[in-house]
Amino acid sequence: MSLTLENHLLKYALVLVAVVGLYIAHRKYIEHKFNKKYGCKSPATINTGFMGVPMLREALNNLKEGTVLEYFQSRITENQVKTYQMYVAQMKLIFTIDPENIKAILATQFNDFALGSRHAHFLPLLGDGIFTLDSHGWKNSRAMLRPQFSREQISHVRSMEPHMQTLASHIRKNAGQVFDIQELFFKFTVDTATDILFGESVYCLRDGTVPQKPPAGGFQGREKFNEAFNITQKTLASRAYSQSFYFLVNSPEFRRCCKIVHGFARYYVDKAVQMNDEELEKKSQSGYTFLYELAKTTKNPKVLQDQLLNIMVAGRDTTAGLLSFTLFELSRNPDVWEKLKQEVYASFGHGSEEDIAAISFESLKKCEYLKYVLNEVLRLYPSVPVNFRDATKDTTLPTGGGEDGKLPVFIPKGTTVAYTIYCTHRMKEIYGEDAEEFVPERWAAQPKLGWAYLPFNGGPRICLGQQFALTEASYVIVRLIQMFPNLTSAYTGDKIPKKLLHLTLSMYDGVPVRMD
Repeated sequence: MSLTLENHLLKYALVLVAVVGLYIAHRKYIEHKFNKKYGCKSPATINTGFMGVPMLREALNNLKEGTVLEYFQSRITENQVKTYQMYVAQMKLIFTIDPENIKAILATQFNDFALGSRHAHFLPLLGDGIFTLDSHGWKNSRAMLRPQFSREQISHVRSMEPHMQTLASHIRKNAGQVFDIQELFFKFTVDTATDILFGESVYCLRDGTVPQKPPAGGFQGREKFNEAFNITQKTLASRAYSQSFYFLVNSPEFRRCCKIVHGFARYYVDKAVQMNDEELEKKSQSGYTFLYELAKTTKNPKVLQDQLLNIMVAGRDTTAGLLSFTLFELSRNPDVWEKLKQEVYASFGHGSEEDIAAISFESLKKCEYLKYVLNEVLRLYPSVPVNFRDATKDTTLPTGGGEDGKLPVFIPKGTTVAYTIYCTHRMKEIYGEDAEEFVPERWAAQPKLGWAYLPFNGGPRICLGQQFALTEASYVIVRLIQMFPNLTSAYTGDKIPKKLLHLTLSMYDGVPVRMD
């Protein structure tokens, strides 16, 4: 190598070192200014081992074993902190369970944080929708969808009964023997969601083992939809956990399943796009259909498809998970089951045709003990127990810094902040010494918990489908009580059950019960 070339390389190396040094010095200066202005101090630092690899391996093993949420809880308990920082490959991550910090992330400093890479993670299946977008795209999606959720509530109750009858047929065929009701709930919510969203159910529960038969004709890929949808959801979760390496999770099976799901959605979207305003209005008169109402605001097939699938992903598994955890707790708490039964019988009767016809959105909301039960299930098993935001600029969190954890924390631009609602909902200083226990009666006092209870997120991005999910879960529980008064658990696992964490939370080993 010539001396001239060596000199050039040396100069480039020196310039690079100087640039990096100046950048680091600049960032230190910015941090110093924030610390001085806001009184910021660093939070506790959790030892993650060399480059964070041991901690990451430990977390992934717990995720695989269904104990990752307890793992997060143990890190909080062991270190006696509500907010801590950790480093993985020299990248700083902030974890918090503090309600004040969560309030800042989701509301008071909403514009300081964004979804980060979620759009890229979920793009192959969900495109541009309310679940994946930030800023103006998200605002436009929310404005488009908000009216639909306020108009669907009453008709949503009536549309569930045919699917409820099919679910009941599956329970009866077990003749009092043990079966997994979680598996049925996931198929049930696919059936009700496609009915409400697309105007025609995929009828997963009508599988040839019960008297109810699937309709003839329709989309040819119908029978492949449920499995394909499940595979895409699991893969999306893997892409999200992979963070910057999400692009490596893109198997041929995933792409094939995305194509099946898109084909199913597009079949119904194209039918709606071809309808004129008069035809759409006529469809609306025969019953509420999300797609037809949305088609009155836009005829763009890509927009319709993306929004429908975003709602499917956001709503199907959350409701199935809520129902599954509810039956899990009711089956192993017979006193709660009996108390709830008495309220249901007093409010809704024992299930005659007149009783069923009288069930409405309004009457379900008035069922107090049912509300307590669902509140408690959502406290112990929030549908999205861990969530993430990335700082869009240099900012702060209001608490977590210093030796006592009460000072503000500097959050550099680009830092990922994870907030763990699962752990927040178990804080003994808020919920008492029995915070780990299933106690619906705690809600009778109507505590004002604010940001310490967030089963449906909070702030501007609070879940639009909150009432949708609660109404469906309430209706299903009322009808199950009317049809199957005897419920016993066949669960043999630990007191704190293993949980499967994909995009949402569900039971790791299903919910084995007997019902008759």
